[in-house]
Amino acid sequence: MTTGAPGRLLTVVGARPQFVKAMPVSRAIARTPGLVEVMVHTGQHHDSALSDSFFRELDLPEPIENLGIHGGTHGEMTGRMLAALDGAIARHAPGLVIVYGDTNSTLAGALAAAKAGVPVAHVEAGLRVFDRTMPEETNRVVVDHVSRLLFAPTRAAVGHLKREGLVEGVHHVGDVMQDAVLAMAALSDRGESVLRRLGLTSGAYAVATLHRAATTDSAASLAAAVGYLRQQAARLPVVLPLHPRTREAANRFGVDLAGLRIIEPLGPIDMQRLLAGCALVLTDSGGLQKEAYFHRKPCVTLRDDTEWSETVEAGWNRLWTVSDYRPRREIDDYGAGDAAERIVATIARFVAETHDTPRATTGTRP
Repeated sequence: MTTGAPGRLLTVVGARPQFVKAMPVSRAIARTPGLVEVMVHTGQHHDSALSDSFFRELDLPEPIENLGIHGGTHGEMTGRMLAALDGAIARHAPGLVIVYGDTNSTLAGALAAAKAGVPVAHVEAGLRVFDRTMPEETNRVVVDHVSRLLFAPTRAAVGHLKREGLVEGVHHVGDVMQDAVLAMAALSDRGESVLRRLGLTSGAYAVATLHRAATTDSAASLAAAVGYLRQQAARLPVVLPLHPRTREAANRFGVDLAGLRIIEPLGPIDMQRLLAGCALVLTDSGGLQKEAYFHRKPCVTLRDDTEWSETVEAGWNRLWTVSDYRPRREIDDYGAGDAAERIVATIARFVAETHDTPRATTGTRP
């Protein structure tokens, strides 16, 4: 069992959405006396456009370590991350490990901490699509069940956790992505030129992203998604910032991207400007479904299910298998842009309480 400094928090990130989610939480940690953050990047997103630019634009501190781990199967990647993070936890001796979302980096960070006897805080706990064939679903379930603090973005997520017997340590805090989008809006002048640079007219184009393994791992699934985008492009230009994984898969499978406006991946500020000016969002990403809502843009999710069911119920999102949207209403679950403050305040209380409690209680659940 690792005995660490109670107020030292080790944050594990590895993928673009996690960099964005970490921004408001990291800022809140920096403002909180008695807490200090150590950030470790697994290297899962190693491309500069998907990694380095995000830290610069979001004014995030450079990670203390970049483990440089990417590629291979889910098991290979997770295993290498687990071994490397075990060493990082031993070197930095944190009192708590924070993980975000549902990636292999999330799973490896949570398992490494749990094995070392370090409490885990999971941001975006309780999300479910009830499809265990999805690697992300497996990651979510496992991480939730080894976490001591479960920060749920919605009441539905709290309900999912309760049905799995997880009540202790569960907190409905709202969505840190809302915090991040609001923070990036304050920096929007940095991205004002993106529409002009791309020759786009506000309100006259759609934004698309494709990158999930379920989309890119087979010729049939990628061709189906690209075919859907090309159908949409017949009535509205579709701008597709092309993820390296998707580019490689399209080349490997011979999937034609003609008819789409292909651009290089964008930094977070430019991406927010692109979303703010679009008429429609088309995506297989979980995070972008919510970002579309935060910009009040209709979204089509290129999957057969979604972990963000409230966006569908509120009429802002629909699955590509459904022909129309439900009646539109506002979503009150995501909070008022104070999720990060609530998360960090809860962490501070937890650290203070566990510091005064015998360490042997760490990792137990009633």
